[in-house]
Amino acid sequence: MTKAKKSAIDPVLEKAIGKLLKQVMADTTASITDKMKVIDRALKLEAIKQKMQDDGYGSGFFEDTKDDDEAK
Repeated sequence: MTKAKKSAIDPVLEKAIGKLLKQVMADTTASITDKMKVIDRALKLEAIKQKMQDDGYGSGFFEDTKDDDEAK
């Protein structure tokens, strides 16, 4: 029997991204580009966490269903 590996976000990484987000947003000399890069990283982390929580994520990929365009 093999054990299923439960993947999770590394808490150290999550804290680091949160800390970086706070620092960059509070920095008045940071450019809008720098701020948006940090926001993008934080959003990507949240998206990964949402995918990990959704057990059915991607389960319909191989189902044989027709799109609305194909049904017409």
